Amino acid sequence: MARGTLRIFLGAAPGVGKTYEMLEEAHRLANRGEDVVIAFALDHGRAETRALMAGLETIPPRRLPYRGTEFEEMDLDGVLHRAPATAVVDEYAHSNVPGSRHGKRWEDVDELLDAGINVLSTVNIQHLASLGDVVGTITEVRQAETVPDEVVRRADQIHLVDISPELLRQRLGEGKIYAPDKVDAALANYFRLGNLTALRELALLWLADRVDEGLARYRADNDIQATWPARERVVIGLTGGPEGEILIRRGARILNRVNGGDLLAVHVRAADGVVHESPQSLEAQRRLIQDLGGSYHIVAGEDPAAALLDFARSVNATQIVVGISRRGKFAGTVGGLLGGGIGTRVVRDSGDIDVHMVSHPLGGRGAGPRRERDLGRVRVTVGFILAAVLPVVLQLLLALDPDPGVSTAILVQLTGSVTVALVGGLWPAVLAALWSSLLVNYFSTPPVGTLTISDPHNFFSLLVFVGVSAAVAVVVDLSARRSKEASRARAEATTLSDLTRGAVRSEDGVKDLLQQALDVFSVRGAALYGSGPDGNERTTAGWRLVAGAGEVPGPGETGIPDFGSGNAGTRGSGSGGSGTGDGGARGSGAGNSGAADFGTETTENIDPATRLVLFGRALPAGDRRLLAAFGVHLAAQLERQQLADSRREVLRLAEGNTMRTSILRAVSHDLRTPLAGIKLSVGMLLQKDRHYAPEQEHELLQTIDECSDRLDLLVGNLLDMSRLSSPGAEPLLRPVRWSEVIPSALRSVPAGRVRVELPPNMPEIEADPGMLERVIANVVENAVKYAPGSDIAVVGGAGGLSNTTLKGQPAGEISIIDHGQGVPAERVVEMFRPFQRLDDIPQTTGVGLGLAVAKGFTEAMGGTLTAEETPGGGLTMVIRLPLSTGFPDDGPHGQAPVVPQSFLARRIHQAPFQASTADQQ
Repeated sequence: MARGTLRIFLGAAPGVGKTYEMLEEAHRLANRGEDVVIAFALDHGRAETRALMAGLETIPPRRLPYRGTEFEEMDLDGVLHRAPATAVVDEYAHSNVPGSRHGKRWEDVDELLDAGINVLSTVNIQHLASLGDVVGTITEVRQAETVPDEVVRRADQIHLVDISPELLRQRLGEGKIYAPDKVDAALANYFRLGNLTALRELALLWLADRVDEGLARYRADNDIQATWPARERVVIGLTGGPEGEILIRRGARILNRVNGGDLLAVHVRAADGVVHESPQSLEAQRRLIQDLGGSYHIVAGEDPAAALLDFARSVNATQIVVGISRRGKFAGTVGGLLGGGIGTRVVRDSGDIDVHMVSHPLGGRGAGPRRERDLGRVRVTVGFILAAVLPVVLQLLLALDPDPGVSTAILVQLTGSVTVALVGGLWPAVLAALWSSLLVNYFSTPPVGTLTISDPHNFFSLLVFVGVSAAVAVVVDLSARRSKEASRARAEATTLSDLTRGAVRSEDGVKDLLQQALDVFSVRGAALYGSGPDGNERTTAGWRLVAGAGEVPGPGETGIPDFGSGNAGTRGSGSGGSGTGDGGARGSGAGNSGAADFGTETTENIDPATRLVLFGRALPAGDRRLLAAFGVHLAAQLERQQLADSRREVLRLAEGNTMRTSILRAVSHDLRTPLAGIKLSVGMLLQKDRHYAPEQEHELLQTIDECSDRLDLLVGNLLDMSRLSSPGAEPLLRPVRWSEVIPSALRSVPAGRVRVELPPNMPEIEADPGMLERVIANVVENAVKYAPGSDIAVVGGAGGLSNTTLKGQPAGEISIIDHGQGVPAERVVEMFRPFQRLDDIPQTTGVGLGLAVAKGFTEAMGGTLTAEETPGGGLTMVIRLPLSTGFPDDGPHGQAPVVPQSFLARRIHQAPFQASTADQQ
């Protein structure tokens, strides 16, 4: 059975007419004779929509109970049994009521499509998962119901239902979208003109991307290589050098000249060009292109020009930006004779794609990286020695034959040249070939004993001999270079893989990377320095030590690097020189007896504000690329830490804002009742023309007293919760016995209402008495409030001791037990949140802060407050605090002083975060 087709009607906001157009399309299909039913649709109280629904067959919805209310959902089995050709299903992103077969309506639609039923559905742009946060920022309304973008993109057709924001607001004002009593609020909030304009733009852009995907798929299916400039796309070719930033900014300026388009940066990684990349430059360019709203790509290819053009054609690019060659004049001339450089070939083969050749400071200066000696210094030295000695030895062997012949001499000397090439590479082999040719010419080519060659054939043989020797040397040298590059790349890949795994597993990725650098580079110390305002220690020239591993110089020591030159390089120990162009050399011990000598240091510039310094060893040039990769990983870890810190700060500020907003709401609502009671009672007592009986006066005074107590409790909880949300709240911890705090905590509870069963030998705990008193009082008052008539008990551990631990340390605990209605398991977490009440009972007094304050105070003292079910019904609140280990000789600043336990028993209640007057004496 063929799968059905899905058509989605997409809108920017409610009321644009998605359901209306979907039903009109259903009528058009029905008029053509197609079997169409309404599987589920809502008229949203709109008469026009209701009229369109009346003309189509409707499958009755299922009614599912949930939390005491019945909800209507699509009858999926009924639709499958009816098996129409097309089903109308409204609200594609809808979340089904628990108990349905699927959690989301789009999953129901998938089952209909699998059954061969075509589906018409609707969705608003704010319900797309990728745009939920963007829409929430614009409208200040978070969407609870979302659908994954890829699910919507799988639709066979997406039809945009679009009207202007002004017309939509007019429809809203006419009552065609919401009920009249909701119009003013909607116009002032969600349906503001700016909101609707932004949502409309989001819908158009999202659909434009969908259309662009369809165009790319069509071009690929039909093998269309020519560029179709339907949308401006600028591709920037990056070599991995520092000039890439100039090219990116030029490409961005080119794109800014048109209204809209895509900016793509691509780095072509060639097999023989990996060693010439700069990881720091590529990382900086990746960040820059992303900051400018573009995308960064890496492709591999033997021919960079061809790979760049293939990528540009694959993305339907309209323009390419490349830099001029960095080759010198001679290299450029030779390259031109061989077909031109990368930029020249891109221009020549670009076809209908415009190419911009951008000049930069490194262009034409031959500033490319120097080629390293691939065979090593020892092998090259041995090769030169063999080039000088081996031809002579071979010629002496040839002298043993009275008539060796020219061909024999050439073959023997060619063997020697190949041997030199295998050992020493290119230049020793060239020297050996020239030296061997001279020996063959003098000793074996007639006339013998002179450098004159009488036979042209012998001259040609000598030329072939020199050419073959040079060719073999080139092949050997290239093979050695390829082998060394492959080994180095493999080692670097393994090291970087270990770096990534270690950084992911470690809590402190920066510290872990520096520790690994000690082993990888065999250095004594590794340090990361920054020029920002924060850090561990200040250093010279305003730099600071961010993190270090191994032997790192501290403030005032001679090993601290001088970043005055601002360039990466290696600094030697004891040279006494000043900074040079590549970092220079610097003495690190002269005139500082007793100071640590950190020896040679290697500095790597991660970015303008960050430096990586290795102490104790000068790194060879071959390790500089790996060091640069370490720098990139460190920069990523620093950015990760900064993002985590920013996220924590944002969450803290958001929590504070939420707390302040809730406090204001509580002040405006819950505090009004006790204030009104006090105001009314006082006003009645102050009336001079009225006289009250003693019983009436007592009742009014009792009302004032009760309302004042309620007001005091509410304000106290609000202030305590506000203090908990501030970062500077610290408890004053001291040894405390439970029996010293519980009596004062139960003062506000009627006598005999709560039983206290504490063993006499319960050990002291580490707590703030004022905080602990508030914790116990709030928990007990909560039990009295929500378990009326129930037996409530405060119980200590059996025998005064328990096996309870907190973070591996012994702890003491008490349990406050009631036998009331209890709390469902799924509501336990909500119970401790600020401004929460059980079942949200309106008539309940208080603002729902009691347990939140209690939990916050308990955790501030290093303990826990948990809820458990009471056997037989009810709730048991368990307070756990660490056992006291006694007072240290010198407590930290602000710690409460030692006082006798007998005096603590007489201590009056003080507000949390403060010590009593007696304590401060």
